[in-house]
Amino acid sequence: MSVPTLLVLAADPPPRLGRLTGRAQVVTVDERSLADRLPYADVLLVWDFTSDAVREAWPGEGPRPRWVHTPSAGVDRLLCPELVASDTVLTNARGVFEEPIAEYVAGLVLAMAKDLPGTLELQRQRRWRHREGMRLAGSRATVVGAGPIGRAVAGTLTALGVTTAVVGRTARPGVHGAEDLDPLLARADWVVCAAPLTDATRGMFDARRFGLMQPSARFVNVGRGPLVVEEDLVAALSKRWIAGAALDVFSDEPLAPGSELWDVPGLIVSPHMSGDTVGWRDRLGEQFVELYERWLAGKPLLNVVDKERGYVPMHD
Repeated sequence: MSVPTLLVLAADPPPRLGRLTGRAQVVTVDERSLADRLPYADVLLVWDFTSDAVREAWPGEGPRPRWVHTPSAGVDRLLCPELVASDTVLTNARGVFEEPIAEYVAGLVLAMAKDLPGTLELQRQRRWRHREGMRLAGSRATVVGAGPIGRAVAGTLTALGVTTAVVGRTARPGVHGAEDLDPLLARADWVVCAAPLTDATRGMFDARRFGLMQPSARFVNVGRGPLVVEEDLVAALSKRWIAGAALDVFSDEPLAPGSELWDVPGLIVSPHMSGDTVGWRDRLGEQFVELYERWLAGKPLLNVVDKERGYVPMHD
């Protein structure tokens, strides 16, 4: 039996695939050569998960890989109508980023509650100015996105004493449906966006939704940048409709040095790092190797994405 061809869309550092020696013919490509090599691949590993090359190359001529894996939680950079309609199985990195992102959100919430950005700035200025912080215990949070990341965030905030509501696409035990989002936003001290990017969620946090929030509310986005209408968030902070915000994801990344977002009062900017902890790339490589071994053995793959919805269904 011939050895399957594994196409790897390159990024540095490369994945460690030594365990697949003799079980995969590994071919490394860049964005320019991807389209030419796609018809000859059995499996595609999108190691450069920040690239749009797959979405651009997929509609071309010839056969397509039977399985595509992205070592990321979101799949929006890959999906095009031709991939969605195909028989190709798409998997993601569910299970790697949930706890690190939940910890990061908790850190942001604590930093804003205790005004750590203000403390650091006052230290830089050598100014002694006493302030009062906010208690987390007894405050309310609304987490938008009922997938593994959203549930992990909710669990961590709950452990800190925050009364937390989770909002998903549809209602189910422990999860509010989309129809409850607006009233929950109006009562929340903390709003955390961890939703997938789909046609239904793009731009969901706009001027209307920021206008629903309390003047004391803070907003955090660790989902995808286009979930937020950034100019509306800038206006909401400038007009003090809300008390603060933190963005780890942006519509255009990396954020340009000239972007107004760097200087917005009350906004914490971080470079899409909420899920990235020491050793995270090694864990992503190990996860793919484990999935490849299942695929080669004919076992059902884990983390299979519903391509129409754009995420892994809860039952998987």
